[in-house]
This record gives sequence, C-alpha cells and structure tokens, in this order.
Amino acid sequence: MNDATAEVVDPKAKQLAIFTTGGSDDDSEDDVPLAQQAKAAHVAGKGPVPGVDNDGDQASSSSEDDKPLAQKVKANGNGASTKRKSTAPASTRKNQSDSPTDSEDEKPLAAKVTQAKRPRASTSRAKPVKKQDLSDDDSLTEQESEEDDAYESDSDAPLSAKKKGKAKAKSASSAGATTKKAAAPKKAAPAARKVKKEESEASASPASTKKGKGRAKTEEEEGSLGSEDDDVHKWWEEQNDGEEKWKTLEHNGVMFPPEYEPHGVRMKYNGKEVQLAPEAEEVASFFAAILETDYVKNPVFVKNFFSDWKKVLKQHPCPDGTEIKDYDKCDFTPIFAYLEAEKAKKKSMTAAEKKAAKAEKDKIEEKYKTCLLNGRKEKVGNFRIEPPGLFRGRGEHPKTGMLKTRVRPEQITINIGKDAPVPQPPKGHKWKDVVHDNNVTWLATWKENINGNVKYVFLAAGSSLKGQSDLKKFEKARALKEHVDRIRADYTADLRSKEMAIRQRATAVYLIDRFALRAGNEKGEDEADTVGCCSLRYEHVTLTPPSKVSFDFLGKDSIRYTNEVDVDEQVFKNLRIFKKEPKTVGDLLFDRLNTSVVNKYLASYMDGLTAKVFRTYNASWTFAEQLKNTPADASVADKLLAYNRANRLVAVLCNHQRSVSKTHSAAMEKMLDKIRSLKYQRMKLRKQLFANADKPKKYKEEYGDDEVRPCAVATGLDSDLDDDWIQEHEKQLVVLEGEKIRKKFEKENTKREAEGEKPLPEKELKERLKAADELEKTIKRDRKNGYEETKMSEERIVAALKKMDERIQVAKLAATDKDEGKEISLGTSKINYIDPRISVAWCKQFDVPLNKVLTKTLLEKFTWATHVEADFEW
Repeated sequence: MNDATAEVVDPKAKQLAIFTTGGSDDDSEDDVPLAQQAKAAHVAGKGPVPGVDNDGDQASSSSEDDKPLAQKVKANGNGASTKRKSTAPASTRKNQSDSPTDSEDEKPLAAKVTQAKRPRASTSRAKPVKKQDLSDDDSLTEQESEEDDAYESDSDAPLSAKKKGKAKAKSASSAGATTKKAAAPKKAAPAARKVKKEESEASASPASTKKGKGRAKTEEEEGSLGSEDDDVHKWWEEQNDGEEKWKTLEHNGVMFPPEYEPHGVRMKYNGKEVQLAPEAEEVASFFAAILETDYVKNPVFVKNFFSDWKKVLKQHPCPDGTEIKDYDKCDFTPIFAYLEAEKAKKKSMTAAEKKAAKAEKDKIEEKYKTCLLNGRKEKVGNFRIEPPGLFRGRGEHPKTGMLKTRVRPEQITINIGKDAPVPQPPKGHKWKDVVHDNNVTWLATWKENINGNVKYVFLAAGSSLKGQSDLKKFEKARALKEHVDRIRADYTADLRSKEMAIRQRATAVYLIDRFALRAGNEKGEDEADTVGCCSLRYEHVTLTPPSKVSFDFLGKDSIRYTNEVDVDEQVFKNLRIFKKEPKTVGDLLFDRLNTSVVNKYLASYMDGLTAKVFRTYNASWTFAEQLKNTPADASVADKLLAYNRANRLVAVLCNHQRSVSKTHSAAMEKMLDKIRSLKYQRMKLRKQLFANADKPKKYKEEYGDDEVRPCAVATGLDSDLDDDWIQEHEKQLVVLEGEKIRKKFEKENTKREAEGEKPLPEKELKERLKAADELEKTIKRDRKNGYEETKMSEERIVAALKKMDERIQVAKLAATDKDEGKEISLGTSKINYIDPRISVAWCKQFDVPLNKVLTKTLLEKFTWATHVEADFEW
C-alpha cells in the first residue's frame, strides 16, 4: 500500500464514514413525501393502518397507486374495528421472509479497514535515460478531458493476453452471475444473476410500484452484466493493435445550432429604449439570460462581456444611432423579462405539445446520431456544434464572460472514408477541408475562439473505438504492476543524487506516485492559475519539521487541493533545499524540471508510461485492495457499503471534490423527515403488536422501546418523534391526500381537453375530496384508540416491523451517505480512473446486481468489461 492510501486508510489520520443506500439509480421514491405513500387502514381482511406500510408488501398493481388513499378505506359500521387476538393457524398465515439489519453498518470505516503491506521495492535499475535538456519548455499539455485520455501504444497488448492459462472472458446473458471461486474458475457463468428474494428485500432501497420513474424495475428491465443483442460486435475478442483505426467510415457530418431569430425587444440605455442590430441583440440576450445569476456579480465576467459586446456593436451599430459606451447605464431587464416569459410558455406546454416538439427534434437529429464504421452502425457522441454564448470557464478563469462566436462550416474539417459520400454543409457554405485519415478516430474537428483549443467529434462512449482506447488505458496501468517496484527503488536512490536536476525529478516522481498528484504544466497569463506537481510554486508548499508537508493550490478545473502529509525524511530535506533563498513567493519549486522531462524518464521503464498512468494505477490498485474487505456473508446493502467505502477512498486520493449543492440543506431535511415518518409507522405497528399478540412479553426485548419520547431532546435519547410532531404529521397526511386528489382531477381534465372531451365538473372534485375527509376521521379515531386496532395477524405485524426496521436503517444510511459525500464526487473515479473490470468481477463474486454500482451510461460505456469472470484479478 502506498503512502497516499495509508494516509486515507489510517484510522488516526482520517476516519471516513461512508455509507450507501444500496438502491438503484432511480431515486424518485425519495422525492415523494412519505405521507403521500401511506395506505389507509381497515380494508376488510387485511386492515392496514392509515399512513402505515403495515406489511411492507408491494401493491399488486400499479393502478392501485393512482387511487386516492382514503378512497381505499371501506366503511365498516361506525368505522372502528375491535381489538382481537390472532387465532388463525400458523399454516394459513402469510409467510414473510426478512433479513435482519446488520449492525456492521454502524461501524466506522477505520474499524474495518486494514492496511495492506506495500510491495518490497526491487533493487534492479532502469535502463539508462538519455541526457536531456532539463530547461526544455516543450511540456505536455493537459487540455483534453480525463475521460478522453487514452494511453495508446503499438505495444499495448492486453496484460491478460500475455499470461498463459488465463481463461478467456465469455459473454454473459442476464442480470447477475453465479459466484465463482478464484482458486477454481468455472466455465463461463451466466453474466446475469437473479437476485434472491431475501436479498432484494434487504436491498437498500424499497421497491416502488409507481408508474414511470418511480416504478420498480423487473429483473428483465434491470441492467444486466452482459445482456446484449446477438448482433453486438465483440471487438474485444478480435483487437487490432496496429495504427489503423478503421477501414471504412461513413457519417452525416455535424449538426449546427439554429440561426438566431431576433425578438425585437428593446433594452434601455441611460433610461431610454435602444434598438439593437440582430447581431448585437443576440449577444445582449446571452447576458440578459443570466441576469439573476452570480456571473453578473463577477467583475471579470462583466468586463470581458462588455468589451466583446462593444466590438460587436462597432461592427453592427444601433439602427437608431445610440452609442453604448458605459456598462452601468445599460438595463437588460426588458430582454430578461421576455426570455423568462418564453421559458414559462415552454413549461406550460401540454404533454401532447411537448411530445410533438420532442418528436420533431428527434427527427432532425436522427441522421447525425449514428455512423457506419467498417460497415457496422455505431453511435456518434457529441455531434452537435456548441451554440454561441458567453464563456463561463471554471474557477477564477481570466477569460470568463468572453463571447464564444458561432462556429461556421468554413472552420470545420471533416474526416470520412475515401469512398463514402461527403456530407453536405449548410446551403451557401463549404467545409474547411475533407480528409480521409484512418489512423485517427475523430469525425470532425475545429478550433474554438476563446482558448484556441481544438475540438473534436468522436464516437459515443460505448463505441468500439472509445472502448478500445479505454481498454488500452487500463491495461497499461495494469501492466505498471510489473515495473512499479523497480521505479520506486530507483527514484528512492535518486533522492540523494548530487545532481540537482535528478534530485528534483526523483522528488517529483515520489509525489506523483505517493499522493496521486497530476504532473502539471506552466500556464500563460491568459489561462486559469491551476498547477500540478511540476508547476508547484514556493507558496504552495509549507514545511513543518520533522517530516510534515502541507499542500495548498488550485488543481485542475480550479478545484482547491489541500492536504497535509508525512513524507520520507530525504524528501522533506529536498523540499527544504528547493525552497531555500533566494527563492520566494512566485518562484517554481522544481525550477529545473517540466512534465516532458518526467514523462521521458518514466517511458524509459515502460513504453507509453507517463505520470497520468500512475494516477490510474494508484486509483485502480487502491480500489481493488479495499474491495478485499467486503464481507462475503453480508446482505447486499452491506456489500454495497463496502464498495462505496472503497470508491470514496479513491475519490479522496485523487482529490475529486465538488462544491456543496445549494439544495443540500433542503435535501437533508427532507431525508430526515422521511426517517421520522418511518418511525411514526413503526410506532403504530409496535402498538398494534403489543395490543394483539398472544404473548406480548416475548417481543419486549426487540420492540419494547417506544419511538415517542416527549422529553427526547432534554434527556438526550435517540428519538426525534414527539406528540406535537405526530399531530402535525397526521394533518399533513390529510393535506397531501387532498392535493393528490386535486392533481389527479386536473390531470384528467387536461387529458380530456386535449382529446376534445368535456372537462369534469367541480361537483365531481368535491365528491372525490370527501375521501380526504374520511381519512381525517379515520386518523383521529385511531389516535383516540391509541393506534392499537388492526385486522392483521400477529405474524404479519411482526414481518411488517422487521421490514420497517430495515427501511429505517437504510434511510439513516442514505442520509449519512449524502451528508458525508456532499463535497466528494464518486463518479469521476468510476468514469476515468477505476478499471471497470474490478467492479464487474466484484459483483459476480459477491452476487451483487451490476446496476447497483454502475449506472446505465457506464454499463454502455464499459460493455467490454462486463465479460470478465468473477476470478479476474487486477
């Protein structure tokens, strides 16, 4: 285990409470107030209590959910049911299968993680590096996104292909895979696994029976490990490591944004209305659209916008002769009001109108979405040309607010097969160039005007070309295992070199390896001041004897990197030397080093090895090591907990941070309110159990504690239910029931109007609202009777209580997970740094549905990875 991992794992250093809901990606049920999901009581023969999910069973049909809650309550004489003891024979009662909640969920991460021993460094030396000009400024750039990074080399044969006796990965056909023993690999197991009933019940997210987004997916609908059509091209079984990427390529070019249509709304300048030329009006509308955002409070953004807008005004002056020279005299609110009104119109469109608009949009885009690659249809990724607008940038970018001009066909180069028809540019235009280069994977390219970056149109993330690039990237990182000991031994020896350039290089490689720092490049004055290892300056590093180093700088995307670590004694001494006078604030720490020097040195150990490969290697290696702590006999929720813990360690290692969402506090309050609602349901079930059980005493130990404690806050007891909250919650149940009835009524009328039918009268709504009144009476009656009345059997009450305890536990984990992860992004490492085969093999080994850990998008992107066996070792 390297120092970066040890720093994160060490319980004394950092304790990370990492939790997971274990649910599917669809969180729509969490957004529905619990009271709105409640079921009414007193249905003959079943008797669920109002607002209580008594037996935890799903509704038999989704149509039941569309009925108002109180409408399901049957009149039963005076509406009250009497207390009774359960006398039904056990053989006739409904059998319930529930798995108890595992107490392991409450343990902190540090209590479960054990530090792995770091491999011994080899003493063998690398092949000598040729003499280099250490003042060379020809450094590598990092302008391309991490997602598109691919470490490509002619010698990039997959590591698995180099090992003898390695079982060939076979295609899979359904949602899970039968568990395989690593020591005795079996024949290709079905890559889809049916989840056992008890596992699905213990899964972290209760299944929803709602239509659409909230509807529970069947096993056939859920993402599978390897389910695919028979005609899917399995390129990973017949890879070509040559330079040629394709033989034939045919596509329809790129899709341009629509031309600007002037709206004619006049802004004001110095209190007077101003008529703008269409070109100037378009740019003014860009600014007006963000008038209520923080961008207009940024002086750099405003300055850059106004400077570029004045250039447009100079070329296209106001028809009424007005000269706009002072930003403070500009009033964009009339245009803002118009744009907001247009936005409101779109939102108020009927379902039929939205459907028709979407169909029209899809029809226009259809021809650009796919291409023919070697005769096979493949999806194209970013086929839309980005529309003009104001450049935002990330962090404190010096060019924020500048005008992104409209991209014309004359700026675009098309890459296509020699025998394929060249796509036609828009009328009156022509392409900059048409090439037939089958050694590259892009379909079109152009240069944007803000930073001069080259933009490309590639195939989609799940395409064969992108998949090959991803596979090579992860195979290269995996191959680094064979060389890392030797590299570490060599740079450790070079830390004491008498030549300062070599000592700086060794220190930089140490930091890149141990703390997953990016290599970094020098930036120009017109670029954001972000740095990496090689571009660290004097002020970015603080030294505290005997061996503590504090980093504080803006990393990629202007995300601040702060970390305090302990380093080897010699590394500390070197850093102190690198900071000696006359160096001061603004001076480079590694003044005799750049990224090209580091990468040339690393390439001497392995073809194509760069600093980026180390980052991928450390992320995947750390993840694979931490997954070894997964409890084999635990529930699916507990296994997912271990998975997310490992994922979070990698995110912390790679500094994958994010800013806290503005809606985080509201979302947390909503989740806590859901927990209270579940406790309310549990309280009612508990009272029913003790009032109706044959031998109530036997349940005292497990269900003896009362959730309702009037003095909970004063006594410090773990409960947030009190009588006042219960009364308010019950009022809310009635209010929400009325809202549900009204919404359904309005929806029906909207549909009837769209179909040309007469809308339902208000009399019908009043009749339906009586159901909410009935619900209110039922709740009051139950409250008066102490919530003890039910027609459920003792066994059903106990089963419902067990399920309710599981739901409460899962809801608590979900709330903690959301709060702990508010500043950490788990997705970035999954997309770019963690080999997906590790996740697939883990799911197959531990019987976890793959769609619990990888989203549908990632499953499409990493189709090639879903065919590995359970015994795959990274």
